[in-house]
Amino acid sequence: MSDKVPFEAVRSDFIEKSGLISQAEGLPRIAGRVFGLLIFDGEMVSFGALATRLQVSRASISSSIRLLEERGLIKRMTKPGERQDFFQLAPNPYATMLEGIQKRTQSTRDDIADTIASLPSDADAVERLKEYADFYASLDSAVAVALQELTNARNKPASKQPQTSKDKSK
Repeated sequence: MSDKVPFEAVRSDFIEKSGLISQAEGLPRIAGRVFGLLIFDGEMVSFGALATRLQVSRASISSSIRLLEERGLIKRMTKPGERQDFFQLAPNPYATMLEGIQKRTQSTRDDIADTIASLPSDADAVERLKEYADFYASLDSAVAVALQELTNARNKPASKQPQTSKDKSK
């Protein structure tokens, strides 16, 4: 008997984990499941097929799709002769995710800076607020590095990409 997990079980587990990841980040679990399915399957999927494959209502799919489209993570497609919409991953969705994180981080840092600017310089809270702003400045820098690394990795020829520990064990 093989110790390998059946392909469909691995796929299903990944899709569910994607939902939990999204939920932990404040997004609907179903949006994460849609995203996970599109990542794993790597193909255009019709609106109706998303509802069927994920065993959720069409209304849930609709709101999740809208959210993922607004964030630039998926795109709507059409097929000649088909009346329904199809969906697939947007080009470079992971860079788009990092850009969204960076935008929110910068906005938060700016809000903290506005608060600091509105206080007298000798106010007791100023130092703590500066440390808080520094935290977001560090986070912004880290996200910028991650975005650059992702961009560099994407632009490297396939044969030049570093192996993962899983690749090395093969």
